[in-house]
Amino acid sequence: MKPAKKASEMSVSELAKYIDYSVLKPEFTEQEIIDLTKDGVRLGCATICINPGYMDLCEPYVKGSETMLCPVCDFPFGTSSTESKLKQIEIVAKYDTVKEVDVVANFGWIRGGMYDKVTEDIKACADMTHRYGRKLKVIFETDALNEEQVRKACRCAVEAGADFVKTSTGFLTGFEAHGAAPEIIEVMMEEVAGKCQVKGSGCIRTREHFLKLIDMGIDRMGVGYKSVSEVLGEKK
Repeated sequence: MKPAKKASEMSVSELAKYIDYSVLKPEFTEQEIIDLTKDGVRLGCATICINPGYMDLCEPYVKGSETMLCPVCDFPFGTSSTESKLKQIEIVAKYDTVKEVDVVANFGWIRGGMYDKVTEDIKACADMTHRYGRKLKVIFETDALNEEQVRKACRCAVEAGADFVKTSTGFLTGFEAHGAAPEIIEVMMEEVAGKCQVKGSGCIRTREHFLKLIDMGIDRMGVGYKSVSEVLGEKK
């Protein structure tokens, strides 16, 4: 939904509410994860995106703040069985500090035209997430898809009851990286038509890009730790 005022007129705290602070690199040490989680809380980001195995590590640092955790399940490939995805979601969704859960769709199925299976998989994940009162974001890995596939994947997510559709993991190889390009965000917004929200992630590294997506009406953005200060215009 388009904001009531231009992004360039928003305060740092208003802009931070659009950010899921990405803390997902597998090489991060526990101390690095703690430090980045604390930074996301300091800024007032909507959530901190973490790998599910770090729930207990990160939870103490978001408790009592407006920032919550967003564990990312079956990351970054989305190729586990639905049963495996559901178990991951069930484990993390029980935490009081979880606002939303991200899960990676099987984008090989999307590329192969197996849309009934895609819908069934997403619906099971959405149902499990909603059982615990959380929202589900579904990552399509749009750089691996053409426009028709993105549109059909959006329809699958809407039919399945997902709360957000999302562009990218940030970990795709072998394809040209565009991530949350305005063009693909426009396609996704058009296709979901307000029936679910849209999250952009990947390649959001400049303030200009960040503000443009907000003015377009994007609902959330995944931003890596190296780019957060840049997009917020924060002076360190």
